[in-house]
Amino acid sequence: METEKEKKYTINPDHTRSRTRRLVYDALLAGIALVIFWVELQIPPLTPIPGIKLGLANVLSLIALFAIGPVDALAVLLVRILLGGLVFGNPSALLYSLAGGALSYLVSLMLYKLLRPGQIFICGILCAVAHNVGQIAVAVLITRTPAILLYFPLLGVSGVVTGLFTGLAAGFAIKTLEKTN
Repeated sequence: METEKEKKYTINPDHTRSRTRRLVYDALLAGIALVIFWVELQIPPLTPIPGIKLGLANVLSLIALFAIGPVDALAVLLVRILLGGLVFGNPSALLYSLAGGALSYLVSLMLYKLLRPGQIFICGILCAVAHNVGQIAVAVLITRTPAILLYFPLLGVSGVVTGLFTGLAAGFAIKTLEKTN
């Protein structure tokens, strides 16, 4: 019997035996993430501070990570960033998203084996903050303006709040999906 620490969420316990099923899950999560990304673009800014948004599509990346696996999470993340940037955004926004997504993914990989079920919110928080760090780093490199770093405390606080929400939402969604399997 698995202990709480050993237990991992899974949408599909035999996902390693069915590549087709895994691909379908990845495609569904990426498609839903793209729709959420587009819907979020339609929402007026919540604050007068540029760059702060909810990041609701990140819920799907967290679901992919903890319910299917790290490779699948990377696939969902890259599909969302690349297609979202090409279809709905602009090329410069793509650089910021890729940098933030890459750093966020690296943090999620470090946390993936450490966190127990019920702690996904921690990953959500740290990944959101890492995403902000990646975006600020790109902004500093592109503009060659280190003063942009002063913007990080605001983005960091927003990352904690939005990351908490996305992490809790992902944890709730995974628990719900587990009950249906």
